[in-house]
Amino acid sequence: FSLPEQKERLEMFCKLKNYEIIDYYEDAGISAKTGNHRPEFDRLIEDAKNKKINTTIALKLDRLSRSIYDWENLMTFLDENDAFIDCVNDEVNTTNANGKMISRLLMSVSQNEIERTSERTKIGLAGAIKQGHIPHVAPLGYKHEDKKLVIDYATKDIVVRIFDLYYNGYSYQKISNLFNEEKVLGKTNWRDSTINHIITNELYKGDYLHGKRTKKPTYYENVVEPIVSKQKWEDCQYQKQRNARHY
Repeated sequence: FSLPEQKERLEMFCKLKNYEIIDYYEDAGISAKTGNHRPEFDRLIEDAKNKKINTTIALKLDRLSRSIYDWENLMTFLDENDAFIDCVNDEVNTTNANGKMISRLLMSVSQNEIERTSERTKIGLAGAIKQGHIPHVAPLGYKHEDKKLVIDYATKDIVVRIFDLYYNGYSYQKISNLFNEEKVLGKTNWRDSTINHIITNELYKGDYLHGKRTKKPTYYENVVEPIVSKQKWEDCQYQKQRNARHY
């Protein structure tokens, strides 16, 4: 349902149950998944704590939470503050033991559906990556063609030259200064950080590391056509370590 439809159905439900509507809490466009910041949900909790409201009306349980862990915390909070939840579609009312038990069962089903969807997404993404569909902006030397990452022969040689220069002892700064002097690609804003990013990017040897900033990144080998050999890439990483030690 759209938000106006939800509001209308909730108002009808309140009228049917003789509930007095105190306020509306609407986190538009924010999922009820764990970790999302939901200012209106936080305001609802504060109002319940301050006894401004004693019953929360929602269309479905998953409008409030999609995690069993979060739901148990919410149930504890409700018990401690003499507050309740009443759902229109799920026919859940936490004012009694049966309602609480049903809410836990429904929450388990909701979380299971989220986890299954997440698994399917990961499997689909892994399959796409293995076929060269890299979910990333094409780096220098590559371009997207029919959703696949392929070599861009207009810029490939620049990447090869960067690796060669670095392998032969040039520093990031020296390479960026040289490129700025030569106005490579018509640019004068080459930086050492740009060169560093290119040298350390696994894509240039044909591999891809998905989720670099997560706790469990996934490494895929030979998913795109390499621009430099694996040996050259590894040699440059060794050179990087040597440079760091000397520095």
